[in-house]
Amino acid sequence: MELAHSLLLNEEAYNQLGEVQKAEFIFDWLRYLEKLLLATSKSDVKEKQKALVEQLLSLLNSSPGPPTRKLLAKNLGVLYSIGDTFSVYETIDKCNDLIRSKDDSPSYLPTKLAAVVCLGSLYKKLGRILVNTFTDTVGNILKAMKSAESQGRYEIMLSLQNILNGLGAAATPCHRDVYKAAKSCLTDRSMAVRCAAAKCLLELQKEAIFMWSTDLDSVATLCFKSFEGSNYDVRISVSKLLGTVLARAIISKHPGAVSRQSIRRVSLEEVLELLGTGFLRGSSGFLRASGDMLKGTSSVSRDVRVGVTQAYVVFVSTLGGIWLEKNFATFLSHILSLVSQSHPKATQTQTDAVCGRRCVSFILRATIGGLLGEKAQIAAAKDICQAIWKLKKVVDAVMNDGNMEIRLGSTDVTASQHMLVCALQELGNLIYSLGTTAAPLLQDSSAGILDSVISVILHPSISVRLATAWCLHCIAVALPSYLTPLLDRCLERLTVLKSSPEAVTGFSFAVAALLGAVKHCPLGIPHGKGKIIMTLAEDLLCSAVQNSRLSAQRTQAGWLLIAALMTLGPAVVSHHLARLLLLWKCVFPVSPKDLETEKSRGDSFTWQVTLEGRAGALCAVKSFVSHCGDLLTEEVIQHLLPPLPCAVDLLTQLSSVLKTYGSTLKMPSVVYRQRLYELLILLPPETYEENFCAILKELAADLTASDIQVAASAFLLPPLCHQDDLVILSPLLQETDHRFIEEQLLLGNGIACGSLEYDPYSIYEKDVEGDSVPKPLSPVLSVISSAVKLFGVVCAHVGEAQRLSVLEQLLDSIKHTKGARQQVVQLHVVSSLSSFLKYLAGSKGKLGSEEMRKPALALVMGALESPNPLLRCAAAEAWARLAQVVNDGAFTAALAQVSFDKLKSARDVVTRTGYSLALGSLHRYLGGISSSQHLSSCVGILYTLSQDSTSPDVQTWALHSLSLIIDSAGPLYHMHVEPTLSLIIMLLLNVPPTHAEVHQSLGRCLNALITTLGPELQGNSTSISTLRTSCLLGCAVMQDNPDCLVQAQAISCLQQLHMFAPRHVNLSSLVSCLCVNLCSPYLLLRRAVLACLRQLVQREAAEVSEHAVLLAKDNREELTSDANIREVGLEGALLTLLDKETDQKLCHDIKETLNHMLTSMAVDKLSFWLKLCKDVLAASADFTTVTCVDTMQEEEGDKGDDASVLTTGNDDKSFPFTNPRWATRVFAAECVCRIINQCENAHSAHFDIALAQEMKKRDSRNDFLVLHLADLIRMAFMAATDHSDQLRLSGLETLLVVIRRFAAIPEPEFPGHVILEQYQANVGAALRPAFTSETPPDVTAKACQVCSAWIASGVVSDLNDLRRVHQLLVSSLTKIQAGKEALSHLYNESASTMEILAVLKAWAEVYIIAVERHKSHRQPLKTIPCSEESVRNGPHSTDGLLDLVHTDLSTLSRLWLAALQDFALLTLPSEFASQLPVEGGAFYTAETSENAKLHYYNSWALILHATALWLTSTGFVVADPDEEAAHLSRPVTPTSMCQGSSSGATVKSPEDVCTDRFHLILGISVEFLCSLRSDATMESITACLHALQALLDVPWPRSKIGSDQDLGIELLNVLHRVILTRESPSIQLASLEVVRQIICAAQEHVKEKRRSAEVDDGAAEKETLPEFGEGKDTGGLVPGKSLVFATLELCVCILVRQLPELNPKLTGSPGVKATKPQVLSEDGSRLVSAALVILSELPAVCSPEGSISILPTILYLTIGVLRETAVKLPGGQLPSTVAASLQALKGILSSPMARAEKSHSAWTDLLRSALTTILDCWDPDGTHQELDEISLLTAITVFILSTSPEVTTIPCLQKRCIEKFKATLEIKDPVVQIKTYQLLLSIFQYPNPAVSYPYIYSLVSSIVEKLQEIDKRKPEDTAELQIFQEGIKVLQALVAIAEEQHRSQLVACLLPILISFLLDDNDLGSATSVMKNLHDFALQNLMQIGPQYSSVFKNVMASSPALKARLEAAIKGNQESVKIKIPTSKHTKNPGKNTSIQLKTNFL
Repeated sequence: MELAHSLLLNEEAYNQLGEVQKAEFIFDWLRYLEKLLLATSKSDVKEKQKALVEQLLSLLNSSPGPPTRKLLAKNLGVLYSIGDTFSVYETIDKCNDLIRSKDDSPSYLPTKLAAVVCLGSLYKKLGRILVNTFTDTVGNILKAMKSAESQGRYEIMLSLQNILNGLGAAATPCHRDVYKAAKSCLTDRSMAVRCAAAKCLLELQKEAIFMWSTDLDSVATLCFKSFEGSNYDVRISVSKLLGTVLARAIISKHPGAVSRQSIRRVSLEEVLELLGTGFLRGSSGFLRASGDMLKGTSSVSRDVRVGVTQAYVVFVSTLGGIWLEKNFATFLSHILSLVSQSHPKATQTQTDAVCGRRCVSFILRATIGGLLGEKAQIAAAKDICQAIWKLKKVVDAVMNDGNMEIRLGSTDVTASQHMLVCALQELGNLIYSLGTTAAPLLQDSSAGILDSVISVILHPSISVRLATAWCLHCIAVALPSYLTPLLDRCLERLTVLKSSPEAVTGFSFAVAALLGAVKHCPLGIPHGKGKIIMTLAEDLLCSAVQNSRLSAQRTQAGWLLIAALMTLGPAVVSHHLARLLLLWKCVFPVSPKDLETEKSRGDSFTWQVTLEGRAGALCAVKSFVSHCGDLLTEEVIQHLLPPLPCAVDLLTQLSSVLKTYGSTLKMPSVVYRQRLYELLILLPPETYEENFCAILKELAADLTASDIQVAASAFLLPPLCHQDDLVILSPLLQETDHRFIEEQLLLGNGIACGSLEYDPYSIYEKDVEGDSVPKPLSPVLSVISSAVKLFGVVCAHVGEAQRLSVLEQLLDSIKHTKGARQQVVQLHVVSSLSSFLKYLAGSKGKLGSEEMRKPALALVMGALESPNPLLRCAAAEAWARLAQVVNDGAFTAALAQVSFDKLKSARDVVTRTGYSLALGSLHRYLGGISSSQHLSSCVGILYTLSQDSTSPDVQTWALHSLSLIIDSAGPLYHMHVEPTLSLIIMLLLNVPPTHAEVHQSLGRCLNALITTLGPELQGNSTSISTLRTSCLLGCAVMQDNPDCLVQAQAISCLQQLHMFAPRHVNLSSLVSCLCVNLCSPYLLLRRAVLACLRQLVQREAAEVSEHAVLLAKDNREELTSDANIREVGLEGALLTLLDKETDQKLCHDIKETLNHMLTSMAVDKLSFWLKLCKDVLAASADFTTVTCVDTMQEEEGDKGDDASVLTTGNDDKSFPFTNPRWATRVFAAECVCRIINQCENAHSAHFDIALAQEMKKRDSRNDFLVLHLADLIRMAFMAATDHSDQLRLSGLETLLVVIRRFAAIPEPEFPGHVILEQYQANVGAALRPAFTSETPPDVTAKACQVCSAWIASGVVSDLNDLRRVHQLLVSSLTKIQAGKEALSHLYNESASTMEILAVLKAWAEVYIIAVERHKSHRQPLKTIPCSEESVRNGPHSTDGLLDLVHTDLSTLSRLWLAALQDFALLTLPSEFASQLPVEGGAFYTAETSENAKLHYYNSWALILHATALWLTSTGFVVADPDEEAAHLSRPVTPTSMCQGSSSGATVKSPEDVCTDRFHLILGISVEFLCSLRSDATMESITACLHALQALLDVPWPRSKIGSDQDLGIELLNVLHRVILTRESPSIQLASLEVVRQIICAAQEHVKEKRRSAEVDDGAAEKETLPEFGEGKDTGGLVPGKSLVFATLELCVCILVRQLPELNPKLTGSPGVKATKPQVLSEDGSRLVSAALVILSELPAVCSPEGSISILPTILYLTIGVLRETAVKLPGGQLPSTVAASLQALKGILSSPMARAEKSHSAWTDLLRSALTTILDCWDPDGTHQELDEISLLTAITVFILSTSPEVTTIPCLQKRCIEKFKATLEIKDPVVQIKTYQLLLSIFQYPNPAVSYPYIYSLVSSIVEKLQEIDKRKPEDTAELQIFQEGIKVLQALVAIAEEQHRSQLVACLLPILISFLLDDNDLGSATSVMKNLHDFALQNLMQIGPQYSSVFKNVMASSPALKARLEAAIKGNQESVKIKIPTSKHTKNPGKNTSIQLKTNFL
């Protein structure tokens, strides 16, 4: 194929190829040429033009296929438009000659057609250059058309369209001729020709004025004729033509229109009249009353009516939304009049009326719903309401007219009924789509919407009453706040007007419809309504007998209410179940005998009522079974069963009852049948086994009944066919935008489409398709489909014999009927068989013995040869299912063989299509039959069939079947891939475009092939690349196909290719194809486009977006104007599409695509995305709200906010989005939140304004979120203050996200402030509306969350500013104080629970923050430099916030405790249900407890934390607040508590109250923590642990825990579990903090007991004191009973997790093991440190003996941590874990237990061992010391200083310690030396000489030596300077300690060293800074020593004159500075030194 890529055709290569390859080669060359011509320079093109033209023209003669001729023509046009045009006339003549040629053979046809296409292309491209030749050309083409066949006519029409397009107005002379020709083609028998003619006329009307002036009527009549017998494509094209022409007629009367001819003015009324005529009379013209009309039969065929309906929509869409707004009233009255009685023909039968109404509804929905913005829709709703009022008045007048002329009246009443139904349905749909934005409409009393709707409920016509009920349903779903009031109103009217039949049915319909709305309203209705409705229903049923005029209505109403009540679900129904079962039992006779007696009694009317009642009861039970599955226990099923046999009995008796009482019972009996069948389908078959025979008999009779005339295959069969097979049938079965009206054509002329009045019970059901009105079919039809379904179930459960006889009986019934009847029976029987096989296969059943196969096969084979294609399709499916349930290889092979034989012998289309599909189905269900020889024969036969060009149908079915085989064969198909692919390409290049269905099947084959090849397509081998090229070629051919569904196939093939071989798919051309079709009128094409886009943007969003914008900039003419990509990019176009689109699946795909694009691009294109969202949100905001925010923006200043300039500037331009709907705005608000989240993971500058501004200055392309803060706030504000509740929720969520993300960012220009502060007015204004009384609870709850986040964020420090928001919370607190009773009764009780808890949670959050801030400021401020935070919050605000909360604390604490109590009750296991309070809790009712649980789960944690903090702040003292109980000097033990407050105890002593509260909090926490659910949030766990911490912060609860050891242990075990199951460090740290507090509590308890024992036994001997603390006097700790043991377990768990080496089992030996020390992460270090603190506290909880048993463990762990983490850090810092372990060591070593007499000796031994362990940590040979010496030395020092002397003074240990110090002094590292000196200093100063002297003796000499060494060397850097200073400090300390007699020697050593560092004047100037510092230091020290030890000083000076001279010189030289320095040094150094020594010595 590479050879094809040249400017001129490579003829050499071409001639070597075979036929098929030649065609491929040419096509590939032409494709390449098209791109190349545009890229090549003009001169190059001109140079080769002649040769190229010759090559192209020679191709004309090689009979090119349709895609090739199209490309060829295109290239010719492009070539001439780029190159020279002089030879173009020859080319045109040549084409004309080819067309004139007399050769009519089929082989010459492609040449002629190609010539026609070329002419069209040339004129289109070159236009007016060719003006002088065009009359001949057009004449020639039109002449050729007379003899042309359909393909010729098709191409000629399209060619004429192109010619007209190119020439524009210049073509006027030929307009009439073209018009005449196109007229005849518009009613051509070929549908493709009709479409082409419509396109041609559409082009013509642009210039031909006569079409929309003088000839307007004839154009309309022509279009009506064209609709007759049309298909979907024709209706689309012709309706577009008709609508456009009519719209043109109206627009053109504006001034400035063409004034060359006197144009006949056409008024809107005339145009509508014209369309109306078509709708009502069809194409029979205006005057000619055809014979049909006279006979009185309806002559308007449905396709004309549907076509005209679409034309109406095109007409209005062309004129646009603004026109519609202006002319809405006229338009509405005209549309409604289409179904009024002034045209009795249109509605003479119910079927016609239903279809007519559908069309009218469609017109209204498509225009009002599609073109108008929300404001205009609200105006339209008012107009519709006016129309309803007018119609209602007419009816009222008639009804009140008495009986004078009742006859005339009734026609009037029926006259209005259909108009009313349409108006009400549209009003419902309109309000439904507006959602809560319709609130102003309903509040507007002048419009009176609700009153007018409710007033129509009493209309005499049942369909109007149902439509009204449906309209109320829509209002309730859209505006949940109206649900309860409407329900109350209807129930009240129903009770009052019980005696009017219309009222009983009308209001019961309304109540049922409203109950159906409850499941769409999450906030629900009050629980009590269920009881009222149940009572009313019972009342209606009981009173039905009293008044015969009303019995039927009351019976129906009663059961309808019960059935609707069931939809409320188990929670409500469980309370009424008993009554339902009782009513169910009573409605049927008890025994067969009673039934017999019933039959003999009564008359036709009583039977009617009885059947109505029983059908209703069946329906109620069906509703119960389908909506309350949870209640269907064994017991309930037992109660449901008894009436069933009787119901079946009645079924069998129905025919005899009918005979007896006449045909009035016919309808009721059909309904009864249908209801019973529906119920049985739902029940498990075992429940009615004994009735199987009777039921089967009845079903067989129903299916073969003699009185069914209509074969409604279109509703029976599609569910029984495979979804994928339906595509080869009528396009009507596919989803389109016009499905709603096209459905009626599908069902065939005699059958009514579904409508609500056929089954009132469906009014409460959720509609299957979307949200439109339920459309049940008439009972006659639905009983058949129920029977078919039930037959499948029952037949699968009966015995084989019965099964066989039934099948044979059915087979006979087909044989015994004739003609049309036979078709109907066959249809029913085959459907039932399919249903049976489908059920069997689904339940993995078996067909049974061999005899069963024969009748089944006979039935299926009969159907496979049926003329009805749908039946063939279902039969093919049954054929495969049959093989599946027989499950026998031989049988399957036999079936395949039958198909082969039939296909080989048969010549008729029916057989060939049926059996070819049967083969495909067989493969689909049993891939296993594909043994390769079998597969080959299958493929061979299908190849042959698919090339049968005489019958496109056979080709379509065979290719479809082939695609199924490719799919199911998988890898086995590889050997056939190449031939199949070349077959597909050949057919694609040759099948005429008029056979679109063949192309669609080819597309499916190609798709299946690509899937089969899969990732192999990436390969580089020649064979693979050939296959790949062919696949791409096939896609290209399909992309050029005029049929939209073929284009959709092309796109999905390219999508597959892109998935498997992305490098080989040209992204830019694919994206351009997608953008062009983004707004296609074909739903399936749009779906394909979006599915593909969604996949592309997952991988390369940025590229896709760029390609789309580039494409829009090149402005290719194909780009439809709808997608405004140039301005708003692909993303904006998708948002616009999302706003217009109604298809759910498409909307989902659009959202997914946008989400992917946002994820990958939002951070890089931040401004673009934010502007998109802002435009969507702002385009709709009421202007008032937007401006008010703007003014606030201006006042509060755009401080340093470059982005805000953009935002205010944009407002005056028109928005790219006109009136987006609320759902789109909600999506935009969600996008804003997503953008913020995306930025979180990106650059930190997004949340740092100073950095962002700086980077923006550096490069203006940089863009950061923080710069758009003003926009974010404004978008959140616009959304939060909208009319739509969903949008308000999204807006508040956005605001919350903004507050949380931006709260901490400081404002660089105003230090101490944050950037959010300037927006506080906006935040307040956004929140205020959410707290009004009419706001729904979910919005208020969300707003509370935002309030608390705002207050807690600390953005606003000024209390007065905070009060604005705080006031909102206060108001809601007042509202909820009354508990669950106070709140509105509009919603379910659980909604008020939600609101109350949201308020309490918000307050809890604020209180927690207030307490935290208060705490952090109460701590003494050690750090003088105050952080910004503290400046900002200043002391005034922190307490201020607490004060704000304080005023409401008493109320809050009461409510919090109540909420916690509720929560505690609700979390009890189900076995305690009986003990729960009957009336519910403080904030929930017993009935709604299930729903309430969820709300408690969301908020309990923060409330718990707040309550704990409050209890802490009161110190658990329930006394007068002025007693400072919290600051008692000693722990409040239970005993002292009681003494303190016993006097005040009245009812429950305060002690008990406290204990209850304590246990409540503890209980909830432990219950939650001990069984953490997987969905428990981090927030809850943290809050719970913080609550426990707060609880244990005060003495009283500590004393409780301390005194109750079991409680402590349980808590520890729970915390242990939390630590094991939650990895989060913050949670583990919080848990450890609680553990520490528990241990402290235990310590306090032990101390208190010891203290009181000492006090009591003051006189007694010390010996007899009982031992307190764990381990008593034995020292044993019992696991499970010991607090200490539990704590040890927990600490070990933490330590070993962080440092696995501590586990002896792991390391293999408990001894020291030289592993490399490691640095832990920051979190890990924190955890380890916390665990060590706890360990060091443990000995204090034990008795002396107990302490001995735990000491080894504690020491092992502490030293282990030291050993494992003592890493050398730069600068001699200690790792935090080492510091912690040293701290812990010090705590342990200084424990009183070490001194206690009982444990002293054991402790001493253990501590010595510990010291040995530390000494052993050193590397024996000291070569590579891994561990940090400083850490180890410090540990040794801690031992020396903190233990009693006898531990460390034993010689062996002491010697080793001294050695370590000596060795360390030798280390060269200055840091180590400095530290060593410091440690030695502390040892030397130890008061006990026994400890310190040995060290002094051993080490002083080496220290002096070191110092002298430095003295000789002179220090070079600061480190050495520091070493020297530390050494001197040690010597000075020694001088101070030494006894008098030795002191002089020491001073004598010290002085020379110091003096040697003094510099004289000359040196001082040139000395380094280090030397200068040394000089100063030495001088200072000498100045101190001199006076202190004057005698020694003098002696030394005297003995060495040199020293003396040097000293004096230095003193003189420094005289000035000394004056300054000595005083300061006195003040700074000395006190510091003394204190440090002081501290060290007082250490023990």
